[in-house]
Amino acid sequence: MLAVTSPSSTFPYPSTNNHANLHQYVSAQIRQLSPDRSAKASMGGKTYLRHDSAQPVEPSQTSQRPIRRVATEAPGRSTPNGVSATDRDDIRVTVNGDHRSTKPGPLVRSNTDLAPRRADLPNRPEPAEDRWELRHGWDEQYNSAEYLGQLRAGWYMYYMDKRHETGGKPRQEDPSHNTSEWRMRDRLKTVSAALTICLNIGVDPPDVIKTNPTAKLECWIDPTASIGTNNKTMEQIGKKLQEQYEGLSIRVRYKQYLDPSVEETKKFCMSLRRNAKDERILFHYNGHGVPLPTPSGEIWVFNRNYTQYIPVSLYDLQMWLGAPSLFVFDCSNAGNIIANFDRFVAKHEEENAKARENDPSVQLQTYGDNIQLAACGKSESLPTSPDLPADLFTCCLTTPIDISLRFFLLENPLPSDLTLRDVTRIPGRLAERRSPLGELNWIFTAITDTIAWNRLPRTTFKKLFRQDLMVAALFRNFLLSERIMRSNGCHPMSVPSLPETHNHPLWQTWDLTIEMVLAQLPAMVAAEQGGPPYEYRHSDFFTEQLTAFEVYLSQGAPNREAPSQLPIVLQVLLSQVHRLRALILLSRFLDMGPWAVNLALTIGIFPYVLKLLQSAAFELKPVMIFIWARILAVDGGCQTDLIKDNGYQYFINILNPANPLPVHNANEHRAMAAFVVAMFCRGFNQGQTVSLSPDLFNSCIGHMQDDNNPLLRHWSCLCISMLWADFPEAKWAGIRCQAHINLCERWNDEVPDVRTAALHALNNFIGIPDLTAQVAHYEETVATLVLRMTADGSSMVRRELLVFCSTFVKRYQSKFLVAAFEQLVKEKEDLMQAGTHGDSNPKRGALTKTDSSQDSQDSESARVSYGSVQGTMWMHLLIMSIDPHPEVAQDAKCIVDYVHERLLQSPLGPRAQPLMDDIIRLSRRAAAAKSQPPSRQPSVAPNARRTPGAGSPAPPALPKNESYLSMGMRKSASMAAALKHLTFGGHEAPAPLEEKSATTYQRVPGGPIRTRVPAEWTKPPDVYDPTTHAKAYVKAKTPKSRGYTKRGPNSSASLPLKSGFFDWSIEVLHLIDFRANHIPKNHPLTALQYFREPQMQGADSDEPGSGDYNQKLWRRSRNDKVLALTQPLKGVAGTSKWDVPMGFFNNGSQPMKMCFHQFEDHLAIADDRDTICIWDWTKHHRLNRFSNANPDGTRINEARFINEDDQAFLLTGSSDGIVRIFRNYESPENIELVSAFRGLTRRIPSAKMAGLVLDWQQGQGKLLVAGDDRVIRVWNAASDICSTEISARSSAPLTSLTTDAVAGDILIAGYGDGALRVFDQRLRPQQAMIQIWKKHKQWITNVHMQRGGLRELVSGCRDGEVKLWDLRWRDEISTVKAVEEGSVMRGLSVHEHAPVFAAYVSPLASKQNLPNPSLSSSNRAKSKAIIIISGSSTHTLTLYNTSSSQQQQQPLSVLEPTSPSSYSGVLPHLNRNIPVACAAFHPHRMVLAGGAMGSTWVNLWGCKGAEGG
Repeated sequence: MLAVTSPSSTFPYPSTNNHANLHQYVSAQIRQLSPDRSAKASMGGKTYLRHDSAQPVEPSQTSQRPIRRVATEAPGRSTPNGVSATDRDDIRVTVNGDHRSTKPGPLVRSNTDLAPRRADLPNRPEPAEDRWELRHGWDEQYNSAEYLGQLRAGWYMYYMDKRHETGGKPRQEDPSHNTSEWRMRDRLKTVSAALTICLNIGVDPPDVIKTNPTAKLECWIDPTASIGTNNKTMEQIGKKLQEQYEGLSIRVRYKQYLDPSVEETKKFCMSLRRNAKDERILFHYNGHGVPLPTPSGEIWVFNRNYTQYIPVSLYDLQMWLGAPSLFVFDCSNAGNIIANFDRFVAKHEEENAKARENDPSVQLQTYGDNIQLAACGKSESLPTSPDLPADLFTCCLTTPIDISLRFFLLENPLPSDLTLRDVTRIPGRLAERRSPLGELNWIFTAITDTIAWNRLPRTTFKKLFRQDLMVAALFRNFLLSERIMRSNGCHPMSVPSLPETHNHPLWQTWDLTIEMVLAQLPAMVAAEQGGPPYEYRHSDFFTEQLTAFEVYLSQGAPNREAPSQLPIVLQVLLSQVHRLRALILLSRFLDMGPWAVNLALTIGIFPYVLKLLQSAAFELKPVMIFIWARILAVDGGCQTDLIKDNGYQYFINILNPANPLPVHNANEHRAMAAFVVAMFCRGFNQGQTVSLSPDLFNSCIGHMQDDNNPLLRHWSCLCISMLWADFPEAKWAGIRCQAHINLCERWNDEVPDVRTAALHALNNFIGIPDLTAQVAHYEETVATLVLRMTADGSSMVRRELLVFCSTFVKRYQSKFLVAAFEQLVKEKEDLMQAGTHGDSNPKRGALTKTDSSQDSQDSESARVSYGSVQGTMWMHLLIMSIDPHPEVAQDAKCIVDYVHERLLQSPLGPRAQPLMDDIIRLSRRAAAAKSQPPSRQPSVAPNARRTPGAGSPAPPALPKNESYLSMGMRKSASMAAALKHLTFGGHEAPAPLEEKSATTYQRVPGGPIRTRVPAEWTKPPDVYDPTTHAKAYVKAKTPKSRGYTKRGPNSSASLPLKSGFFDWSIEVLHLIDFRANHIPKNHPLTALQYFREPQMQGADSDEPGSGDYNQKLWRRSRNDKVLALTQPLKGVAGTSKWDVPMGFFNNGSQPMKMCFHQFEDHLAIADDRDTICIWDWTKHHRLNRFSNANPDGTRINEARFINEDDQAFLLTGSSDGIVRIFRNYESPENIELVSAFRGLTRRIPSAKMAGLVLDWQQGQGKLLVAGDDRVIRVWNAASDICSTEISARSSAPLTSLTTDAVAGDILIAGYGDGALRVFDQRLRPQQAMIQIWKKHKQWITNVHMQRGGLRELVSGCRDGEVKLWDLRWRDEISTVKAVEEGSVMRGLSVHEHAPVFAAYVSPLASKQNLPNPSLSSSNRAKSKAIIIISGSSTHTLTLYNTSSSQQQQQPLSVLEPTSPSSYSGVLPHLNRNIPVACAAFHPHRMVLAGGAMGSTWVNLWGCKGAEGG
């Protein structure tokens, strides 16, 4: 048998999961043959559980099917390739001594249709012993365990990318993306501090009763130890307090006020406010030597002679200090101060309000922004334990480590040899994090930050812990004071008030940390005193917390709960030991989405990552690139920060290919660097200026040539786009580097995102201020090159192209006004000539047409805009204004409207308006002429019945969209719609006759007809089919694309159009491998992704237990059941009757095309115009009805389901060459247009039009489109471009397409002249044709290769001959005559797996026996019996077994359509006088659907013995 080799194909766009290498092999392979498999989808990053309809043939499943063995050639016979026939039948390769069959190789092709037959090939396979074998020599390959195992590795779903879901438009801004508050725009700092100490050592205040013993220490100094030198002691205490505060913030200006008088207090308070201006002042008050605060909140100081205590009211204190201020009150009953503070603030505000009423310009002091800390409540006294300091609250705020050690030793219930004096001997300094004391301080900062992060509201946390360093330090220590003071009977108070934090679990971790340090203290002290050396064992706190953070990340952040360890991760970045791991975990957290980035910025990550840009650590570069990409994707306002210390240069250097990166996928990280540079330059002229360099241009241009990395190409284009946007110097630098030419070369890039990015960059290229001839030449060259993208299959690309065109139109507006005016003149001339061509004298009309053609050429050459870039672009804009995609059409209409509006306002306006009116008038006249009945009775479909009144034509209906210009340029509709005929003038299909009847009959296309065969055999099957009248047709709703917003009727057209592609690109999903050289392979971080979408964790559909995953499992189970149920019935279907009625239902319109879903109970039915109905065929319930939006005079030629194994889409093709794809097709509320494009970009007029034919290859993601053209176009679904154009090698219309649905390499085409041609897509297009059969003599109605079963290749033509083929043979395998003499075969349907095909047959008609339109309605009804003059008297649907031969042509069943009778009520009856319009087999089940012409009813039949399947 002949093997077929499948070379590996290139993966079009590795958008997710880096499955490119896998797809290079899989995309060229066959559809998998067993139901048990799962795969990763290449598009959209989703896993799809794969079930295929194509099952390997098992003898047990086909035991009832006699299959003849395909004979091979005689041994030893050689071929032109030098390989004997025997060798060719079983080519094997030896690998390490193991003989294995190769993949199939390209079939031998004939160089031309007229090439001589090869003598070495037999005309017909010789009979041989029967054995189970697939056709075409694929038996060994398709049943190979190794081959099938390779297929199980992957299966792909298409049209599920982000660009198909969003259309290239950014989503509505999520509230979680709002990161404007993290910077704290109103950030303050404490600049001055007044340390007020009122002790009056030696004199106790009258209202204070001290215990004996009592607490004595003030700032860790015992004031009673040096009686007689009170002033010196006070100075020591004041100096010590200042040192303690300096440990919190060294930049604050501190001033000690020891036992001040009321006058001194007022003086220094007002002086502090005057010097601090609008910054914060710290007022620390120690009132241990004065009376308690009064119930009204007054505090006490002294008189000048220290003989009296003088109260200071809060009102005066607030007036002296103003705001913002920070108050610390360390005294008993301090709660009285807190309770009264706001009352006096309100009084000050009232006074300010009155002052503003009197004088609005008066300068007033503010009082509102105050922060207060108090040691205890209203009636609470400070602790007096002799083991604690007297200023316990101050010690907690200023020396947290010392008081924590003392508190731990006092509270520890276990015995210890350590004393309170010993805890002061811990070695190290607070600033040295590697020393024991410094490590304690470091851990304490992390713990208190974490407690505050977990317990405080986000706004309070940012204000207290991120706004001011002094405030943050005091409040961190205040959390400790709450814990220690509460254990001693006091409840510290604060404004703003904080929730309880003394019972947080992290305090136990803090105790454990202290205990581990104290456990090593004796050994450390002994080592310092000359004992044995001791190496300090550092705490595992940060390692354990990072592990806990990693556990949080592994759980996927349920409910987006903020991780409690995030502040600790921030502190770990200060350590070189843990920095890399912390950055990696932080990257994983940022990958969870904008909410995670927002949290990280709120916690204060930005200053750390900004500082790390100065690090020369080579191993940090990949993770730093990723972190910055994620930050800039959420908050692009960090541009000024990157200029500091030349941080932007970090990423420009990485873009240089000469600079290596410590990762195996350096290009992906360079793509992230390009993104960072693009964000840095976006709308930031200073960033553009500092980034501009030839090296950056050359780096981006070089990366654009990297065909293996689309992400790098994408962002290299956008980097250039942002670099030269509104920056002429950069544009000239780009011209010198040929950047604009290199961008234009991306027009056929295999990735739509890259093509769109190139257009985005070229759009920003337009607009150099000085429009010289040289500049115009550059811009017009670019415009000429990008116009090739008007036929792009991606709507996103076409929309961006229109943005470019709008910019170009705006810049060269005057030239476009001339082009538009000249086009109006030409259109009027064409319409006038079209009326001349309608002359009834053929000779005179032909002469006139020849002369007018020459005149037209002369007039075109005389046009100013003829051959110009502006004239060409204007024609493309007119074409795109009726684009099948609504958003593209709307944007193009906006441009056309803008030009027409400016044209009417220009000096050409007085001449343009009459032209527009004349065009409307001539168009109406042409439409009216088409509506008139022909002078001679046209041919009609045989045996067709006309309804009463069908002969009287209705008044001509004017097109709704052509009444706009004549109404004075109203803005209620688009001008582009009014000029729709400018685009296809002279090439539109004839409009249907306007009649009152429900159906009318089209004219028979003209042209020579062979006299030796019936005329019907040389025409399309539906040439005589009636078309539903427009007035009797109920228009369905047209689905729109997601996010489509219709342009308002009163909205004015403005240019240029705005592009949202850059913002959309930030959201695009791209999974990037990240594995530095130093990271072990089993490290939890194996992939990083940037932009806004989380990608490190698997998609929701891949996570077991998720809703999507469960739905996928259910669909897989459902598909398995369908396969298990139906596969054993294939043999029964080939031998049993198919006459089991399964019901019928009313479709509501004429069914013309049908398609069953493989696994869902869905049946798609397209009618004779533009409506598609989706039915649940098991329940006879219509699920949805919608319009395909193809124009009048066209119909839907094809309807297919794609992605059937998971969530299917519906693909349609109409006779105007348009392909549309719909999502949620079964839901009236959720249906959406996914994609729409011109599958046939040009149609060649012919007397016999086939419309559009297509075939879908799920395995390779290819859509093959042909029809009224001379080529077969292969559209790549992953790249949305026409990847190949294969010459049809015939002038006859291509009527049918089929492919090997398994491997997808072989293509078979049927033609209107009866020829069949076989193409191999793996060969060059010029050499792709490898076989031609000309056994059929008439119009090929259908050619089909089964996707399962024995892969039978079946073809049928209009004369009723059905032939079975083997690709290896010159002649057919067998022939079945499916019609009787005098009949014609309208169509052919083949079951995908069972050996059954159905032919629907109609009798021939004679022209003289057609109904006379002059008869009355009743006489025409009676004359229907004389329509049939020869052949069968009925229209049948005949089923055959594919093994039938010319000697055995007994059909399995002969079916006739059933419909309710208009004469016998609603009961069904057999209507023998209506032809079968369409029929379709279910791909798996033994079910057949059919519909009759002139009837809206659909019939369902089943196979006897296979009712369950």
